[in-house]
Amino acid sequence: MTASLTGALDFALPPGLSAHEPPEARGTARDAVRLMVSRGDLDPLHHRFADLPRLLDPGDLIVVNNSATLPAAVRLDRLAVHFSTAREDGTWLVELRRRTSKASEPYGGGEPGEWLPLPGRATLRLIERETPRLWRAALDRDVERYLHGHGVPIRYSYVERDWPIEDYQTVFATVPGSAEMPSAARPFTADLVAALVARGIGIAPITLHTGVASPEKDEPPYAERYDVPGSTARLVNLARENSNRVVAAGTTVVRALETAAGADGRVAASAGWTRHVVTPELGVRAVTGLITGLHEPRSSHLLLLSAIAGVNVLARAYEAALRERYLWHEFGDTHLILRS
Repeated sequence: MTASLTGALDFALPPGLSAHEPPEARGTARDAVRLMVSRGDLDPLHHRFADLPRLLDPGDLIVVNNSATLPAAVRLDRLAVHFSTAREDGTWLVELRRRTSKASEPYGGGEPGEWLPLPGRATLRLIERETPRLWRAALDRDVERYLHGHGVPIRYSYVERDWPIEDYQTVFATVPGSAEMPSAARPFTADLVAALVARGIGIAPITLHTGVASPEKDEPPYAERYDVPGSTARLVNLARENSNRVVAAGTTVVRALETAAGADGRVAASAGWTRHVVTPELGVRAVTGLITGLHEPRSSHLLLLSAIAGVNVLARAYEAALRERYLWHEFGDTHLILRS
């Protein structure tokens, strides 16, 4: 395990530590996945996610992402199209993928103006490259309605078969728009939410629609749509004023709250597009805790985690996760980071 001064962790992830299916298929309840807890400079502790209410204090606030996952992958004979992000003009950012025996891999082809025939007699027109791997494109019909008829959830090679779209929704999912599940909140259940509220722990929503999460090496995140409502902003500010924690359920929530936060850490109602990238150099202003999954080596998510936990604390946590054989990816185990 190595850590650079910028907070990027580099390590080898053994193939056996990738979660290949939802925990329910492994005989584990959603809220029974493992939860590693990093608190300041203390050694990591190991719990189950259902222990969350007793790990937080009355008055703490958990902020969740209510974005619902779309069946955003459309498969052709040799290619797959991953619909990533809706633009205001009705076009979408899409990623072209070459289908393989296990899932798909990046495809570098395509030309501006090219037409791709899709299932259901739909046609996708490539307009221009938005990034080295993402195209701005136009479908000849309503995209969300089309995806619900012809799409499947995006999956990568570590997930060995398709699972229903319901397996990619969190208990908070009410606003459709994410290409991939805001997976940090997947372990929450209705019963666990009730237990948190009964303990006096608040829950407040934001919306951030996630795009495709298959960036090329060292590629930064791109702009995503978000909405921090005034009611959530007020609850965040109240928790901070009372010296309670503001715990983000996922890196998407951190991105939204930090976009909406002023220099003093106060959050205001805010909506639009965010390109904000949280790094150890910038730090965080509004968030004092994070619930997250386990992330790939050198990913931008690890920079965000380092901004909250600190590079050394994060490195120690990932060493423990590897040693204790935690499971990675959207169907895997979880990590609670508390600054105090």
